[in-house]
Amino acid sequence: MHLIDRYLFRQLLGPTVLATAALTAVALLSQSLSALDIIVSQRQSALVFAKVTLLAMPQLLNMVLPIAVFVAALVAMNRLHTEQEIVVCFAGGMSRWRVISPALRLAGYITIIALAVNLWIQPMAAREMRQTLFSVRTDLASTLIREGEFTNPAPGLTVYAQSVDATGLIHNLFIHHEKSGSSATTYTADEGRLEKRGDRAVLVMHKGSMQEFSEADVLNFLTFDDYPYDLSPFMTSEQMIHYKPSDRYLHELLFPDLTQDWEKRNYLKLLAEGHSRIASPLYNIALMAMALTAIIGGGFSRTGYGRRIAIMSAIAVGVRILGFVVQAAAEEAAWLNLLQYAVPVLATYLALRSIFRQKVTRFIDMRLKPHRISRASGATA
Repeated sequence: MHLIDRYLFRQLLGPTVLATAALTAVALLSQSLSALDIIVSQRQSALVFAKVTLLAMPQLLNMVLPIAVFVAALVAMNRLHTEQEIVVCFAGGMSRWRVISPALRLAGYITIIALAVNLWIQPMAAREMRQTLFSVRTDLASTLIREGEFTNPAPGLTVYAQSVDATGLIHNLFIHHEKSGSSATTYTADEGRLEKRGDRAVLVMHKGSMQEFSEADVLNFLTFDDYPYDLSPFMTSEQMIHYKPSDRYLHELLFPDLTQDWEKRNYLKLLAEGHSRIASPLYNIALMAMALTAIIGGGFSRTGYGRRIAIMSAIAVGVRILGFVVQAAAEEAAWLNLLQYAVPVLATYLALRSIFRQKVTRFIDMRLKPHRISRASGATA
């Protein structure tokens, strides 16, 4: 029996891994398309783009795991059923519980993994992604130049560039800096390039001129071949990183600091997110049980199980959508967080009840009946 258990477990594990990888790849592709703004508008490297995309994987993985479990279980169990391997298990004296235990054990392992991802890996990755995005959006050097546009990256600073080529060389550059008082400085240059000199960001201008109108109403004018314009005075930012509910650890969600105004105003939202972190892995078990119900929860059918699978698939989608609806509703009333646990638990109970409601002997008799009839006909002849 242990050998059969291990065989059934392996038959389920392979499709689960493949389905998870395929769905995660599709989700990552969608995430990467939305993250293209980092390269296009923020002028960041492909490394930053890849980092942001990969840091979104834990949250995406948590969303696709129940679907992957459901699809993989349907594929594996339907194949085993079609090839009569499930019937052989029943005929050999295995109970229904013994047949479905490898699938439920696999769902249990996945639930533990999903819970660990929700409690530790997802908030850690989300925080790192939030810090990376914050650094990108507050990086003056990368947002300083917009081709053909006047930009104001900092108070009193106006920048214009006609074009930027593929090597990062800026053409026909214009900078106007209004200082304290009534003084102002204007720079024009044929070319320029952003560079890093130590920890400082510098805009190196070539073949240009500087006009400075001092507080004494004196106009100073000079030309230069090369002039390094220090951007470090404009790099200081008073903005702070704000962590969203998806970026926070469980203790920060369930026990927020209510002395902070934002936490106090969004207490119910934080509470709903915290309970969702704990309850959402249960959908792996629920959807696995529903997939098992679609295959072995009813009698044998010689025409296949397409109709039963389609009905159970629609129910599974409805159950998962109901979970999202309950989570959103819990942001308005704290007691509704109980339903976040009730939905997957009730779905699991009903699915398992449907499996054990039918007797194994009836299933075997229906499966073997055609063979008995053919033997009886042969004996009569």
